[in-house]
Amino acid sequence: MKKSDVIAAVAEATDQPKSQVEKTLDGFVTFITNSMNAGDEVAYPGLGKFQVKEQAARVARNPHTGESINVPAKKVVKFSLSKPLKEAAVA
Repeated sequence: MKKSDVIAAVAEATDQPKSQVEKTLDGFVTFITNSMNAGDEVAYPGLGKFQVKEQAARVARNPHTGESINVPAKKVVKFSLSKPLKEAAVA
């Protein structure tokens, strides 16, 4: 599903113009991005939780050549589904 499909579906479900829905969704994404850059986690009930986790440095192996590669520590984004959404996705 593309962004335009999501915007159209939300606009239809909420009886809002597509332009307003797009601004709202873009604002939500900007808010999540800014919050995670600040080190905060964002939990949205019914959807899930976005958080930044530290990933430790590690040694990886190139499967093609067998060469060891040092992978530096980094921050990664983790998303956890809420329980109701997880149960709905499995059903």
